[in-house]
Amino acid sequence: PERFRLEKQSQQLELLKTIGMKIEPNFKTVDGTEGVIEFWKTWSGLKSTLNYAVDGVVVKVDDLHYQEELGYTTKAPRWAIAFKFPAEQATTRLISLNLSVGRLGTITPVAELEPVQLAGTTVRRASMHNFDFVRERDIRILDTVVVEKAGEIIPQIVKSIPDKRSGVEKPIEPPSECPICKGPVGKEREEDVALKCLNPSCPAKVGRRIQFFCSREAMDIEGLGEKLVERIVESGLVKSPSDLYKLTKEDLLALGERIGEKMADNLIKAINKSTNNPLFKVITGLGIPGVGSKLAKDLANSFGSLRALMSASEKDLKAVSGIGDQLASEIRKHLSAQSVREEIEELMRFVNTQDESRDGPKPLKGMKFVVTGTLSGYSRKEI
Repeated sequence: PERFRLEKQSQQLELLKTIGMKIEPNFKTVDGTEGVIEFWKTWSGLKSTLNYAVDGVVVKVDDLHYQEELGYTTKAPRWAIAFKFPAEQATTRLISLNLSVGRLGTITPVAELEPVQLAGTTVRRASMHNFDFVRERDIRILDTVVVEKAGEIIPQIVKSIPDKRSGVEKPIEPPSECPICKGPVGKEREEDVALKCLNPSCPAKVGRRIQFFCSREAMDIEGLGEKLVERIVESGLVKSPSDLYKLTKEDLLALGERIGEKMADNLIKAINKSTNNPLFKVITGLGIPGVGSKLAKDLANSFGSLRALMSASEKDLKAVSGIGDQLASEIRKHLSAQSVREEIEELMRFVNTQDESRDGPKPLKGMKFVVTGTLSGYSRKEI
C-alpha cells in the first residue's frame, strides 16, 4: 500500500483489478450503518443468484490507517465483522427422538424428522440442544416443527407450530437413566442446562473421549476413526486414552474383519508416533472442559509440563490469558478428580510431558556433531 500510496482497502481491490487479478466483483464502499444494512438486505435477497454459496457479508473498515489502529484479536481482525444472512428455514414433522451421549456425558436430544430439503441438502435429523430447550419451546413428538441450519451447516429445530397439532403429539421427557449404560443421570451443577450421564465408565463417554483424543485437533492418530474406536472400546481393550499405548498388533488382528497385517502395523506405528507430539496436543487430548487447542498451547507455554499443570492452583490458572474465575475453577476441579489424575499419571508413562518450545527454537535439535583433532582448554567429555 505504501508503494502505491494507497490509503483504503477499496483502493487495493481496484488496483488488483487493474493489473488483471480476480477480485470479488460485488464489493461496495458505503457510508455509515444505514449503508451497510441496505447492502446486506440487497444481497440477502440476491444470494441465490450467485454461482457459489454465501452465508453473509463481511463488513470492514475501509481506511488502512484505522485498520492498523484497531489491530487484531488472537482470532480475527477488530476492523472486520461477519454480518450473517437469516438462516434458510423449512417445515417438517418430528417423527421420533434419539439420545446422543457426548465425551463429557452430555445427553443431547436429537430429533428424527420427515426428510425435508434445506439449504441444498436433505435433512433427516436435527439437534434440540438440551431438555430445557425442549421444555421452553414445548416441542413434542409428532409436532410440526421449523428447522434451520446453524451457520448453513448444522440442522437444528427452531420451534414447534402448536396450531398444527391434532392431539396425537406426545411430550418429550428427560431420561431417568443413561440411554447407553443405564447409569444415573443429572446436572453437575444447579445452574447447568446440560443433563449428563454420571457414570464415568459409560461406554459412550469412553468411546467419544477416545475418538476426541485420536482426532486431528488432539493427538492426530491416523487410522483410528470413529468406527474402529467403537470396535476397540466394545472389545474391552481400551477404557482410557492410555490404554491405546498398550495395544499390540495381535490385539488389533483379533478384532477380526477388515484389519489385516498391514493395517495393524500402520495403526501401531501411528499410535507410537503420537508419543512425540507437542505438549499442547496432549493437553488438548485430555478433554479438559473449556480447553481447546488454542488455550492448550497457552497452558503448555505457561506451565511447561503436565506435572506442573496438574499442580497449578486457580490463581496460577487465572494468570493465563483467556482464563477467568469460572474456567479456572472448572479446570482445577477437573484436574483434581482422582480418576483424571490417575489417567494422566498413566498417560505420562507413554507420551511427551514437556513443552520443548518453551525455551525457544532449537535449530540444532536432532543434528550430530563429530569433533576431531587436538582439543585445547576442554576435555573430550566436556566437549
